[in-house]
Amino acid sequence: MLKEEDRIFPNIETRQAVDLKSSMARNDWLDTSSILAKDKDEIINEMKASGLRGRGGAGFPTGLKWSFLPKNLPKEKPIYLVVNADESEPGTCKDRDIIRFEPHKLVEGVVIASHALGVKTSYIYIRGEFYNESVILVKAINEAEKANLLNGIKIHVHRGAGAYICGEETAQLQSLEGRVGKPRLKPPFPALIGLYGCPTIVNNVETIASVPTIMKRGSQWFSSLGVKGSSGTKIFSISGHVYKPCNVEEELGITLRELIEKHAGGVIGGWDNLLAVIPGGSSVPMLRADACNDITMDFDTLKAAGTGLGTAAVIVMNKSADIVRCIERLSYFYKHESCGQCTPCREGTGWMWRIMKKIANNKHTVSDIDLLYSVSKRVEGHTICALGDAAAWPVQGLIKNFKDEIIKKAIDYKTVFNNKVDL
Repeated sequence: MLKEEDRIFPNIETRQAVDLKSSMARNDWLDTSSILAKDKDEIINEMKASGLRGRGGAGFPTGLKWSFLPKNLPKEKPIYLVVNADESEPGTCKDRDIIRFEPHKLVEGVVIASHALGVKTSYIYIRGEFYNESVILVKAINEAEKANLLNGIKIHVHRGAGAYICGEETAQLQSLEGRVGKPRLKPPFPALIGLYGCPTIVNNVETIASVPTIMKRGSQWFSSLGVKGSSGTKIFSISGHVYKPCNVEEELGITLRELIEKHAGGVIGGWDNLLAVIPGGSSVPMLRADACNDITMDFDTLKAAGTGLGTAAVIVMNKSADIVRCIERLSYFYKHESCGQCTPCREGTGWMWRIMKKIANNKHTVSDIDLLYSVSKRVEGHTICALGDAAAWPVQGLIKNFKDEIIKKAIDYKTVFNNKVDL
């Protein structure tokens, strides 16, 4: 388990006051001026050495992403930093709690990152439903500005309108520009042509809020935590059929079972009552119970298991869950949130949901299962952004892990079985 002294976000659990004075007592803004006195490349190299990977789902190395900014830009060409606080993935609520209980860590991280990137104006794009959190964040920014801590950087908080698609970085930039939030083709990537056509770095809240502690304690300290390829700590959002749903900070590489039993009170009905777990937010494939005993929560292990760490939102389902209904509900969510720009996503998400609805009501045939899988493969990898993948993967995970059970509920199962048709 993670040692108390190694926590980056202790106030997520202790939930003390979040004003500037209280935050400083927790070492926020401690020696920040000495970090800002460092050369920009020195900070970027320190972030590279730390091994910090993006905490928003993609897991891309943060320092490497920062290094993609073009060099020797003309003075009239600004660089922007956009912090993605549009947390809309079902099961994920870590960024909300960072803003609620550690707002000054985020603001301090914006200041340090802005210095390293040569940014004068930064934006925090926050989910529109997070009204109370936006108030807390604006107050923290104003406190830091009044105390002359912002290093001349302007930080704007922009409230979104509740569109899941705006969590995708290029759709978010479109929304910031006052356009309809629809993803852009990549390349060009935002680091070259981003907000207002200028070089832009887009990072997740947890990523940026981790920067001050890494810079203060050093990349060697951070990389000593976790496992190879997955350095440091991570906030896990644990929900579903557990006794104590929670956000908890732990080292990457902790086993899934330890995470659930030590921090969430265990599976309701006991570990033997576990049916399946979605380990990284609703957009990654599930794991059956028998795959959850020893698996570790890190980027590479979960990828090798056919799923992903994603946002590290652990959704637990015990044997009381109707697993098909659960995935049908997610299918409806992705159908509803598709921006409609790409035909495979616009049409495919609707197809998947309608077939899932048939299966959930036990009105499907065996051929519907193969059709569902076929449609999911035609959506996956054929869209501008990853929403198509996010819609397809839960469905594919269901079929991979529970196909036999779904077949047995098909209306033509007995006919197929008696005729010995190859399933």
